[in-house]
Amino acid sequence: MNFEFFIAKRIYLNSDRKKQVAKPAIRIATIGMAMGLVIMIISICVVMGFKREVRSKVIGFGSHIQISNFRSSQSYETLPIVATDSLLSVIEHIEGVGHTQRYVTKPGMIKTENNFQGMVLKGVGQEYDMTFLRNHLVEGEIPVFTDSMASNRILISRTLANKLHIKLGDALYTYYIQENIRARKLTVAGIYETNFSDYDNLFVIGDIYTVIRLNKWEQDQVSGIEVQITDYDNLENIAYRVAQHTDTLTDRYGNTYYTQTIEELNPQIFAWLEVLDLNVWVILILMLGVASFSMISGLLIIILERTNMIGILKALGDTNRSIRKIFLYFSAFIIGKGIVWGNLIGLTLCYIQNQWHIVKLDPVNYYIDSVPIYFNVWIWLILNISTLIVSMLILVGPSYLISRIHPAKSIRFE
Repeated sequence: MNFEFFIAKRIYLNSDRKKQVAKPAIRIATIGMAMGLVIMIISICVVMGFKREVRSKVIGFGSHIQISNFRSSQSYETLPIVATDSLLSVIEHIEGVGHTQRYVTKPGMIKTENNFQGMVLKGVGQEYDMTFLRNHLVEGEIPVFTDSMASNRILISRTLANKLHIKLGDALYTYYIQENIRARKLTVAGIYETNFSDYDNLFVIGDIYTVIRLNKWEQDQVSGIEVQITDYDNLENIAYRVAQHTDTLTDRYGNTYYTQTIEELNPQIFAWLEVLDLNVWVILILMLGVASFSMISGLLIIILERTNMIGILKALGDTNRSIRKIFLYFSAFIIGKGIVWGNLIGLTLCYIQNQWHIVKLDPVNYYIDSVPIYFNVWIWLILNISTLIVSMLILVGPSYLISRIHPAKSIRFE
């Protein structure tokens, strides 16, 4: 144990606290550091959780990458491409691709006795990954969809069910406009709820066979191919590799394939999520600034309180640098205590919210019904280490006040 650390520890553990003028300042500095870290931990966990939840819902409806007809517009009345088993196999064997699935869409309208509502019937086949819909299923079951026969059973969102006063097992009449109006009678087999209004207000999930026939397409023609990947952080690279294999091809009808990522298909949503990162940085800088300034004021008060001790140490031959190290060690003890309490309070609050969802949100505006929490141990470690380092660096400047204290005058100071 070095000399400076020993002295700093003795000052910090001094039991005669009643004589310490700096006690309130130390307490304020500790509380400021703790509360700053609490807010930083909660901000990061909430923003990461929010981005993760919203992103997962967008991807759940559209996968990471979509391959469609180059001439298709941004509407759901799409132009077809041919999706053969050999093409799907080629895509699935691309490095980073986890799964491929076909889909077909057809805009239409649901009509009941008292109401009507526009919708998009999305047809899927037996290879379609139902994990996302299964996780958000609130009533009924997920039908078995195939590309060889019509099931006439559908999944509908809770939002549409409430708007149209539809219950599980009800028969719906749906209408589709092409050269003429075509009708289909469908039965509600299940009701899902994602709280993502952009999709809940729109999509009805049915079998791919029915939607292909409504579009009057061939059996191997689809609106697009959805591609799921194994690593979202590598989205752009995987999309580029998929495009290399598909965008140079044309099907037997002369249609060109076109690859897009989910971020390109939903630029407004992902741009909005990116803005949240800026908000987090602002909060981190402000909270770190507040905590640091409380520490600076606390350090200055401690130095003034210990002026007599500083004079004696100088008279005994100690250097300014050595004395500064004493007070920086002392500050490190305060910062450390604040960081411990900040982590304890911040992580406890995050755990409570994650388990019991106490703080609610309006899903119409936020796409989720409660404040989400996501904890990343590496980011948590970086935050704690950065807070400690930055706080200590900021205190180096104020510690130079010690060099201006004169031994002869300060020894008489009481």
